[in-house]
Amino acid sequence: MQTMIIIDAQNDFMPGGSLEVKNGDEIVAEINKLQPEFDLIVATQDWHPVNHKSFASSHEGKQPNDQIMLHGLQQILWPDHCVQGSEGAKFHADLETKRVEAIFRKGMDPEIDSYSGFYDNGHRKDTGLSGYLKGREAHELYFCGLAADICVYFSMKDALKEGFKVHLIENATKPLDPVQYEKQKEELRQEGVKFIVMNKH
Repeated sequence: MQTMIIIDAQNDFMPGGSLEVKNGDEIVAEINKLQPEFDLIVATQDWHPVNHKSFASSHEGKQPNDQIMLHGLQQILWPDHCVQGSEGAKFHADLETKRVEAIFRKGMDPEIDSYSGFYDNGHRKDTGLSGYLKGREAHELYFCGLAADICVYFSMKDALKEGFKVHLIENATKPLDPVQYEKQKEELRQEGVKFIVMNKH
């Protein structure tokens, strides 16, 4: 069963959002157009409490992009983003969500960040996404969404570890840092990720 995983297509990652990905809104029409090609569509949503420790504002004297150690893990500090219930945490208004069967929220524990849709960054807590997909007999996953080099990247890494076949729809994702993304692509290719440009049949 071919499954689309839409990662974090939320307002704060779109132009004008607090952690905007350049031209991030351009992927929304692509995602909408491709949805009919899939048997199952699942989405993830960054859903942070207001005092999340990944926010620079939670640490006195710290600025976005500073790095700290948080419970033994390297943590980039971000601007406040995707705060639970906020406008920025909502999916982009044009995103078609009627066919999304399940939404998995992540980043809810204030003590640890969660880039991947499957686990937090310390692999301490499981979101339930892997079990859900296996229960639906979804073995082949097509990823899209934001940002290609962060939440999409870490979600694909975990999907590979969980034994799924992984594809990235390149025309339906954008990176925060294009230079970093180019390095990651080589690594992901070697691990078995297929990079595709997908057009509606």
